[in-house]
Amino acid sequence: MSTFRIEVGQDGVALLLMDVEGESANTLRADFNEEFEQGFKKLSEDPAIKAIVFASAKPDSFIMGADVAMLARVKTQAEATALARGGQQAMQRLEDLGKRKPIVAAIHGPALGGGLELALACNYRIATDDRRTQLGQPEVQLGLIPGAGGTQRLRALIGIAEALDLILTGKSVRASKARKLGLVDEVVPRAILLDVARRRALELANGELKPERTKINFKGGLPKVLRSMADTEVLQAVALEENPVGRRILFQQARKALLSKTHGHYPAPEKALEALRIGIEKGAEEGYRAEAQLFGELVVSDVSRRLVEIFFATQALKKDQGVDEPGVKPRKVQKVSMLGAGLMGAGIAYVTAEAGIPVRLKDKDDAALGRGFKQIAGILDERVKRRRLTRRERDEKLALVTGATDYSGIKNADVVIEAVFEDIKVKQGVLRDVERETPQAIFASNTSSLPIGKIAEGAQHPERVVGMHFFSPVNKMPLLEVIRAPKSSAETVATAVALGKKIGKTVIVVNDGVGFYTSRILAPYVNEAAFMFNDGAAVEDIDKALVDFGFPVGPMQLLDEVGIDVGAKVAHIMHEAFGLRLAPPAGFEKLVESGRLGRKSRKGFYLYTEEKGPKVVDKTVYELSPQGQKRSSPPHAEIAERCVLQMVNEAALCLGEGILRSARDGDVGAVFGLGWPPFRGGPFRYADSLGAAQVVERLRRYQDRFGARFAPAPKLVELAKIGGKFYPA
Repeated sequence: MSTFRIEVGQDGVALLLMDVEGESANTLRADFNEEFEQGFKKLSEDPAIKAIVFASAKPDSFIMGADVAMLARVKTQAEATALARGGQQAMQRLEDLGKRKPIVAAIHGPALGGGLELALACNYRIATDDRRTQLGQPEVQLGLIPGAGGTQRLRALIGIAEALDLILTGKSVRASKARKLGLVDEVVPRAILLDVARRRALELANGELKPERTKINFKGGLPKVLRSMADTEVLQAVALEENPVGRRILFQQARKALLSKTHGHYPAPEKALEALRIGIEKGAEEGYRAEAQLFGELVVSDVSRRLVEIFFATQALKKDQGVDEPGVKPRKVQKVSMLGAGLMGAGIAYVTAEAGIPVRLKDKDDAALGRGFKQIAGILDERVKRRRLTRRERDEKLALVTGATDYSGIKNADVVIEAVFEDIKVKQGVLRDVERETPQAIFASNTSSLPIGKIAEGAQHPERVVGMHFFSPVNKMPLLEVIRAPKSSAETVATAVALGKKIGKTVIVVNDGVGFYTSRILAPYVNEAAFMFNDGAAVEDIDKALVDFGFPVGPMQLLDEVGIDVGAKVAHIMHEAFGLRLAPPAGFEKLVESGRLGRKSRKGFYLYTEEKGPKVVDKTVYELSPQGQKRSSPPHAEIAERCVLQMVNEAALCLGEGILRSARDGDVGAVFGLGWPPFRGGPFRYADSLGAAQVVERLRRYQDRFGARFAPAPKLVELAKIGGKFYPA
């Protein structure tokens, strides 16, 4: 066997090692079935084998799950269902073999999806205490559910509530948490994993070890992902999972909570609920049958296809240096200097230190520095509270951040990142200072809209100037937009990309221009919402229409979060650069003049108080618009279409003008940077789903009503004429 290797020790314990040839991590594939069968036959029939330890031969990975490329090749629901049934049968063979010859799963590194399902079919599970060891069922992140028995075995092992928490969120847990859940039986240091596993396998075989597992019962609480939806009566009614009435209410509340979060756009969590419910009410075999059937439906669904496409796009970006010049190597980055300790600067310093890179934080005075350090310490303290870090790890990471109110300590920085006031002259002055103090360093600007080429005007080494546009909050937002100015060298860009990946970001590279890509496509989207507000649409109607479309928040709430003053400044920059097409609605500056800056001033389109509760529209904001308090909103479908088409059209302009390197980068940037609905695949996938001709027709219809801001992009018009797509088949 090439994928599975069996080594039988003198103690009668067989070590079954999985090692997918030519891959850095193990994944499960249907074409392994024959090898699986051969392995089962040898393990089952060899009388010298008393027990089995299943482990990975990969240095830092157990099994990452099913091969996603295999799933992407599936054409029909029946084929996908058969694939799931095959996986279930293989796991059942493993479980049946374990009844005669105990099987211990020795887990180091990620055990995800099918990898966890395989471990669940074993008699006993031991995991290492290494940070890389994670266990979970992340299938919902690809629009799927566990398909090899996970919905049934996980629930049987750890109970309904905890199983739902893992399956519905797709999150993974570390070994220590897995031990508390009952997901693994022991946690040991990596060095002794196989020794302990062999010993436990023998003890199981000899009857010396009889694991007694008590699954975590419901205990009066919904799973964490759903708990906020429950009321006291519900919690009292479902005090025990074993109570049929309680279970029924649990599933009803779970579905209600899911719909409030997904708005019906993501079917996988509901399908997972259904598979669990059937298994409980009709027995495990019916549960397995339902799981396979529902898995088959989801694999060929549009939602899963779009999510899988995004997965492949992000995987491709991990291998992309961001430059097309062959042979370019990024510089090694051993120290970073961060200029500006505000919200963005402190956030960038945190993610840099989190990646193990020393960072020097500079601001104008001790008070500003102190606020920056407080923010960084707060993020670390929260991770300690959530048991993501130990107190010692927290202190080690904080020690990587040092501070100064001058340029001392930055001379040996490899990369200097600035996050100072959004003003071209201020940024040019900081660049001059950096070139004086550390002339060999790469200078990166965190501007969200100012052209990098303009910042680099007058620089001694413009080839070492680049944009690194982070998104707020930096510790949570996954995207980094690297901007290549006309004179930025390939080495500089490749270094910025490599640094971005090292600090855990998904990185796209775009060419220079006002607003780059993300800020530029966001501007007309928000502008259109503002036009509708001025024309009499209600704030809550605008936001609801876009949330129903799939955005996490609507454009009015987004303006409040970003800051209406910041939005106004960016709108002015865009108007100046692109003319009438990106002109903001007249009179919108009155909002800023009135002191309505959004959440930071506790007043914008919504009111913000210290008390927790639903946000409330501030009705007095209507007095600052031409229609006053008289509100008459367009249909929700029109509201969403107008805003979304503006974003799609601007994305097509960016691709046609060469701002974007590819449609792939544009879709990833919109999804990970702006909250574009992942199940719709990004602006370019969405345009392809409608067809370019349909997009152009709708834009022209709105152009007739509202003027030049809806003029179709030449790239869209070109594709409409030839029936082309941004992603040719």
